[in-house]
Amino acid sequence: MISIANLHFAYRRRPVFSGLDLELRPGHIYGLLGRNGMGKSTLLRSIAGFLFPQQGSIDVLGHVPRRRQPAFLQRVFLLPEDFYLPPMALERWVTLYSVFYPRFDHGQFRRAAAGFELHTDGRLDQMSYGQRKKALICFALATNAEVLLLDEPTNGLDIVSKGQFRKVMAGAVDENKCIVISTHQIKDLENLIDRVTIIDEGKILFDQTIDAIQERLVFRLSYDPEETAGAIYSEDSFRGSALILPNMEGEDSRPDLEMLYKAVMLRGERINGLFSKISKR
Repeated sequence: MISIANLHFAYRRRPVFSGLDLELRPGHIYGLLGRNGMGKSTLLRSIAGFLFPQQGSIDVLGHVPRRRQPAFLQRVFLLPEDFYLPPMALERWVTLYSVFYPRFDHGQFRRAAAGFELHTDGRLDQMSYGQRKKALICFALATNAEVLLLDEPTNGLDIVSKGQFRKVMAGAVDENKCIVISTHQIKDLENLIDRVTIIDEGKILFDQTIDAIQERLVFRLSYDPEETAGAIYSEDSFRGSALILPNMEGEDSRPDLEMLYKAVMLRGERINGLFSKISKR
């Protein structure tokens, strides 16, 4: 669905990507993780056709994003971290902009808005940042775009709204959609995403499904110093040591994505080496 090959991009003299390769497939909710300023937003904007690579190629649904053809634009939606909404009634805004998306579902928009307790008869310029973010999320889902790109979507949402966000997103994915969520708030999405892609300094450090992570790694607490010494990664906790270990016995554990992210940043070669070894067997 999305194929990126040998991507090079720089802001003036500051390089962001130098030979990036990445495949994104339908039927997944990708969690794009990484430090601020390391290329997450740039990657999403490049996929959406707002930024143009200096070298390499991006193919999205058989289209070249930079050409911004109508047949491409109606199938892709980018929800940016920073956004502007005009000073008008929400219902009027939805009416004006929904016509650009042939698969827009007004009933779906209203249901998502009700879940967020968002009053659709309000004015955008009188809403808080969080309310406007909810309006954009509802609109994004209702477009039924095959490629949905969300940049830090939970910023500005309260705890209850974050829970509702996870609920509506889980119901939005199907085998024909590719959803990419860029975030540094990993805990907000831990039970939602089914594939983890970690980017740093313009490179893909890690790219695995949650199923593969569970198959190859064990996450658990331990009081055993010997076990801690043999862990791939460990953190001290008031309940003992939180560990990431090779899954040698086929154990079933829930991945801690925040811990995995830190482990990849510090022990990336060891973790990726483990995945490579197992995949060759």
